Amino acid sequence: MSVDYTSAGVNIEAGNLAVEKIKDLAASTFTPQVLTGLGSFGAFYDLGEVLRNYKHPVLVQSIDGVGTKIIVAGLAGKYDSIGRDLLSACANDIVVHGAKPLTFLDYIANDTLDPDVVAEIVSGMAAGCREEGISLIGGETAEMPGTYLPGEHDLVGIVTGVVEKDAIINGADVQPGDIILAAASSGLHTNGFSLARKVLFEIAGLTVNDILPGSGEEGTPRTVGDALLEPHINYTSSVHALLKTGITVKSMAHITGGGLIENVPRVIPKTTNAVFNPESWPVPGIFKAIQKLGGIDLREMYRAFNMGIGLTVIVPANEKDTALAAMHKTFKMPIFEIGYITDGTGKTVLTGIDNAHKGAGR
Repeated sequence: MSVDYTSAGVNIEAGNLAVEKIKDLAASTFTPQVLTGLGSFGAFYDLGEVLRNYKHPVLVQSIDGVGTKIIVAGLAGKYDSIGRDLLSACANDIVVHGAKPLTFLDYIANDTLDPDVVAEIVSGMAAGCREEGISLIGGETAEMPGTYLPGEHDLVGIVTGVVEKDAIINGADVQPGDIILAAASSGLHTNGFSLARKVLFEIAGLTVNDILPGSGEEGTPRTVGDALLEPHINYTSSVHALLKTGITVKSMAHITGGGLIENVPRVIPKTTNAVFNPESWPVPGIFKAIQKLGGIDLREMYRAFNMGIGLTVIVPANEKDTALAAMHKTFKMPIFEIGYITDGTGKTVLTGIDNAHKGAGR
């Protein structure tokens, strides 16, 4: 009996076909700094011209995945937005430090490689890269039978950017009295999908094709699949347009897994607290449906999900009005004033939800 790689579950030809399908997609994102296309062992990016614009350039990198949102994509048979999600998740993580994303690398793994699915994932990724001037300079596909169950996929990305050392935004200057502004999310983004799936699919017994309860209250009723697969917003262009206005941006946070409760404390001093008023912005219906159907504690909702806030920006109180006006101009999504900074111990306080806020003043 003859045994080969294909009989072991790995189809090299399918891998080659996948590469052919995504070559042009990747090439459509290349800037003049990209020296090689797909196919070489490594991706080459010429930093010479880029670094001439910086006195003391610092590379900033982030790696991320889309979590179990990819399972929802599989259930819906729709993979184009998941690649865009991955890019946005990674880019936002470095943009909040003031960095400009330059390159993006992806890793797609599965039990059985489907070239069409790979191409669909990369198509969304490439579209997002083109919009933000980011070069999709490389990637890797891996067919690993036995590691993943049939039909399962894993998706990971790495973004690399650059920032002037003196312009790094890290929250070190945040102090009591500063104001927290925010840009809206478009839904769950890539956060909390294990909990969302448990509630919607297991507890409520819904499918991706069912209408999301309550979605008609916000306009046209949406299916569960469409609501969950709403793309993660990429804030890159909006943030850099804001920074060019000269507003004093002391800190920014990408609200990912952990919500406001876990993410904002990462970029404020341990001697301060971030106090939020949950009534200062509208919570999208998808979160209300999940909480109601799952009977989830309200604070847990703010810890698991972004609850409608995708990015926070901390500014001095005396620049609040100017900053609000600038954000309304530079961001495409709704902007809110959602809180302020007090003395504290590096925690998040949700007024009306936490008892810890009692007695706290500005």
